[in-house]
Amino acid sequence: MKLNVDGMTCQGCVRSVGRVISRQTEQAETDVNVSLEGKTAEFKDVSTDQLAQIIEALTKAGFPAKIAN
Repeated sequence: MKLNVDGMTCQGCVRSVGRVISRQTEQAETDVNVSLEGKTAEFKDVSTDQLAQIIEALTKAGFPAKIAN
């Protein structure tokens, strides 16, 4: 699964995004690949419900996200 993530400006943001996703998916933070340069986050496939929760949690944390094409 790949998301486009807005609002990331530094490595601290990258860590925050990784933590949010890992908490929502119960995947290890090391299994979440967040790219500051690409403004993306990649992780293992999740259910539709989990994906909605991830997007909502990221948005609440200040990182609006949407599914990447």
